[in-house]
Amino acid sequence: MHVKRFADAAPYEAPHHHGVVGLRLQGFEPGGPTNQWVGYSQFLPGGGAGPDATPFEKVYVVLSGEMTVRAGEHEIVLRPLDSCTIPPNEVREIANRSNHVCTMLVIIPYPSRSPAP
Repeated sequence: MHVKRFADAAPYEAPHHHGVVGLRLQGFEPGGPTNQWVGYSQFLPGGGAGPDATPFEKVYVVLSGEMTVRAGEHEIVLRPLDSCTIPPNEVREIANRSNHVCTMLVIIPYPSRSPAP
């Protein structure tokens, strides 16, 4: 078992994001997960990401607040404990259009042979 305390989560910057603070909860450390990493994102009102795409899938789980997710012709608002999967290479854009902070878990597989983000 690998335990990492929230107090020990390291911040990271994600490309093409704005108005967000990300903390790595698990991943890229000895004894941690071998297939994916888990981020905790805190989006301020007006914060978001994209539009862009990645060569790997992503899973978003909203913990508090709400997040608007647009992918292709589809747009949906995720609320607490709603989740979605963004397939590889799908262009997506996310935006916190509310006046509250949105917190999300982000689960992403490790990029093959890339350094930590």
